[in-house]
Amino acid sequence: MNRFEQIKNLIMALEGDFVKFYDKENQAAGTRVRKGMQELKNLAQEIRIEVQNSKNETPAN
Repeated sequence: MNRFEQIKNLIMALEGDFVKFYDKENQAAGTRVRKGMQELKNLAQEIRIEVQNSKNETPAN
């Protein structure tokens, strides 16, 4: 569940930059949003790999 907390924290940290970019049209905030979304993508991929590996290690019933 640690990974899930990481995702939640990352999304919450980006909330201010989303507001600045979309509502106030702050271009620097858009750069931070793109960087954060790339981190989110990488974290999601790591989680997918962990889940798949765990699933493959567990014997079928």
